[in-house]
Amino acid sequence: MRAGPRRLPWTPVQLVHCDDYLVPLPAGHPFPMGKYADLRGRLRTRDFAHIRAATPATRVALVRAHDPVYVDTFLLGNVDPLAQRRLGFPWSEALVQRCLASTGATLEAAFLALEYGTAGVLAGGTHHAHRDFGAGYCAFNDIAVAARAVLDAGRAARILVIDVDVHQGDGTAAIFANDPAVFTLSLHGERNFPARKAASDLDVGLADGTTDRAYAQALDGALAEAFALQRPDFVFVQGGVDPLGADHLGRLDLSLEGLLERDRAVLRAAAGLPLVWTMGGGYSRPIDATLAAHVASFTALSDRP
Repeated sequence: MRAGPRRLPWTPVQLVHCDDYLVPLPAGHPFPMGKYADLRGRLRTRDFAHIRAATPATRVALVRAHDPVYVDTFLLGNVDPLAQRRLGFPWSEALVQRCLASTGATLEAAFLALEYGTAGVLAGGTHHAHRDFGAGYCAFNDIAVAARAVLDAGRAARILVIDVDVHQGDGTAAIFANDPAVFTLSLHGERNFPARKAASDLDVGLADGTTDRAYAQALDGALAEAFALQRPDFVFVQGGVDPLGADHLGRLDLSLEGLLERDRAVLRAAAGLPLVWTMGGGYSRPIDATLAAHVASFTALSDRP
């Protein structure tokens, strides 16, 4: 029996969004910036009433997980072209505001989860951001910032990060390397980005073309091991939907039902614990399959055991 706080009485899932912060991107840019507002619109039609706008993260919050020099370099716009290519976005003041809001959304959700039991972020999951550099569309690591804030506030002692995006959570793993307070689990496509993987506390690399049944078996084993080793009292989930077979960047072959069962398995494993769910990746073309998968994830979150 793992130790942890008693689950609060059921309340509607608390959601935090930041899609009011728009980032102009060059024509043809592959990042689907519009999916966040589209998702919020779809959730509103399903009676997700508890959706609030994010409060942007402060520099003080960011430096809990990031190098101060890196933070200041990004905030002030002293980002060289090579760093911008690694990040995947051209620097702009709008990008700064968006990244602060997205990180603030997860930070806010963490404390909502402590109050209400469950919170979701209609953004976030920026798991490729390392302590001193950004990469793969991730400038700041929102889960790392929020986890450090919860730990520093004395509201949790043992955190588990469950990363089920198709891309390995290398930044999160690197930030918390050798930190026993945070256990990082990553279930990802072994041959997908990033080419150079970090060492999570538990990594499960999957072959290209992995389908629902094999994925579910791998996930069940990984969840059992991670919970047994960490005995967490708080859980963050990076719930990227890019393992979907229709995803342009995924290389796995999960069906929408298989992806939904993934989400349900994660939620069952974390029953009784404060939990924050972040969106992570999703890049189907057209974007409708990605949006349908995100809607299913947050619907499952609202029904969590």
